[in-house]
Amino acid sequence: MTVDDLPAVLEIERSTFPADAWSEGMLRGELDDQPRTRHYVVALVGGEIVGYAGLAAAGDQADVQTIAVTAAHQGTGVGGAMLRELLAEAARRGATSVFLEVRADNPQARGVYERYGFTELGVRRGYYDDGTDAITMMRKLHG
Repeated sequence: MTVDDLPAVLEIERSTFPADAWSEGMLRGELDDQPRTRHYVVALVGGEIVGYAGLAAAGDQADVQTIAVTAAHQGTGVGGAMLRELLAEAARRGATSVFLEVRADNPQARGVYERYGFTELGVRRGYYDDGTDAITMMRKLHG
């Protein structure tokens, strides 16, 4: 993902996460840390950006920062493909564990993470701006 992708990414961000969308400045800050501690990708279908995902990695730990897919492409494997790329990048960077937070009211996303080997660690009460809890999840990576 590059700065040139931000208009399309911001459109997806705002439609996917209306209550707590990241700002352009926040996304630019994430991109500024590429490739040092961040790895961001976009998913293209027919030349159109239909999803994006980001990873933060330092030492032996990585965190999925975000994954979003347009409503029209949810359930088509786009999110899983991006998650596989983030997991592969975490492994390339030497991470042994990958963590994430997912909205407690998003069972579809939780199901995807569980299919990719993530297990629930706990709950962060009121984590999101609208007061929704976050489920923390983790997956071990094997070198």
